[in-house]
Amino acid sequence: MKVFFNQLFDYNFYCNKQLIEACTSMENVPEKSKELFSHILNAHHRWNAVLTTKKPEYESFQVHEVGDWGDIHYENQRSSFEIITNTDDFEKRLDYENSEGRLFTNTIQDMLFHIINHSTHHRGQIAMNFRASDIEPVPLDYINYKR
Repeated sequence: MKVFFNQLFDYNFYCNKQLIEACTSMENVPEKSKELFSHILNAHHRWNAVLTTKKPEYESFQVHEVGDWGDIHYENQRSSFEIITNTDDFEKRLDYENSEGRLFTNTIQDMLFHIINHSTHHRGQIAMNFRASDIEPVPLDYINYKR
């Protein structure tokens, strides 16, 4: 399970890094793309906080400057790799409150997979926003990463 999650998070790191590099080189990043990528970073950070029982620093929809994305992304990944390394039971269930204060319980593996799936979903929305803004989307398919 550790190998599987390390590979998924490495892919996630690669994709986000590609988007950060692309946006850093743009004169004008579409506002919706800034909001979506900030949300990706914030959600990843917030799930890491659940998994480490720490208080999150960012709100779910807090918008970050493009120049800050790299540091937040790196810290998210570092924390996720640490969580994976230190987890002995991926089936362990953890209680947590969502951003609306509702109580839920999920397994560690469900939470880790959600981070990846959630990020992929919103990167797809960013690709659509790029196209709508006449910007060629960054190719982020998993198979391209594996080649």
